[in-house]
Amino acid sequence: MRSPGEELADLAGKGLKRSLRHLDSPQGRSVVLHDGAELLNFSSNDYLGLANDDELKTSFAENIHRHGVGSGASRLVCGTLDPHLELEESLAALKNTEAALTFSTGFATATGIISGLCRKGDVVIADKLSHASLIDGSRLSEATLRVFAHNDLNQLEQRLKWARENTDESARILVVTESVFSMDGDRAPLEGIIELKDRYDALLLVDEAHAFGIIGPQGRGLGSEEGLDHRIDLQMGTFSKAVGLSGGYVCGSRVWIDLLINRARSFIYSTAPSPALAATITDALALIAGKRGDELRSALWARLEQFSDETPASAIVPLIIGENEAALAAAERLQEKGFLVPAIRYPTVPPGTARLRLTFSAAHTEADVEALKAALADLT
Repeated sequence: MRSPGEELADLAGKGLKRSLRHLDSPQGRSVVLHDGAELLNFSSNDYLGLANDDELKTSFAENIHRHGVGSGASRLVCGTLDPHLELEESLAALKNTEAALTFSTGFATATGIISGLCRKGDVVIADKLSHASLIDGSRLSEATLRVFAHNDLNQLEQRLKWARENTDESARILVVTESVFSMDGDRAPLEGIIELKDRYDALLLVDEAHAFGIIGPQGRGLGSEEGLDHRIDLQMGTFSKAVGLSGGYVCGSRVWIDLLINRARSFIYSTAPSPALAATITDALALIAGKRGDELRSALWARLEQFSDETPASAIVPLIIGENEAALAAAERLQEKGFLVPAIRYPTVPPGTARLRLTFSAAHTEADVEALKAALADLT
């Protein structure tokens, strides 16, 4: 039997061993490491700077006193409380869908949706760069999983044609993509994907995790920005990025949501999220959809435009380095200069594409971005 020590040594030898980074501060534009070092934080998904926001901290504290800290059971036993239903009603209204369902995490959302909708005999067709949770959900479903080259509409059509020719009439064909891809920061060609899924009578699941809150009117996502949200069967996302809290959601028609309530195992067999958290997310959605949300989005995009002469696609800017050791060394040099920008390596990204993944926040200042640009220039 192989030992864990042998596996860890193998990972270390390949530049792939990870360790936890201990912070002594809340999330914010800067963070304090356990050793006391303060670093400007260009690694967080807290795109609107809400993770330590005073308004939301006050909301959370008040909601704890109003609703308690725990739900007591799964939603189907006795854990469905007013805040959960109010959150889902607010979310469906914001996303212009009939219904919504919330989960404890974004990962649980993805695995629950796909394994709940699909089974053996069905086909899932996923973009090659889809998040691990989407791939894991596809495998759990026991459906046939086929991938298509990243954003390649020609290969997607080939996969759809194959699926339609090799399944019976009752089979579901589910196309899966992110709207904004988590490691590259680029956008999916949603219009082309939708045209193909309609042509081949397939369903479409779009993960808006890295678009929700920062793209589209009121931060509703890329589907809304492109006027295509009504043609997407299922939209999922998280509350752990721009919303600044935690959890996940899926929005769609009432009948699809009702099916997931009955079939999504990560929903059925999980204790419901804290009612105080659910109530605070509802407050956060109102903030994001309102005037302050517009101001925060404007600040975020201003910082992104300051960083690069190119039109930004998202709050994610990858700097591809290649080899693991080189990426680790670059991250270490940036930390020495006062910046937190961890190296991203396989299996999060393909072998040979290790990178620095820069993420920007509305909380960053002009001076922060200029300092980062200077530090990056010194790396070359």
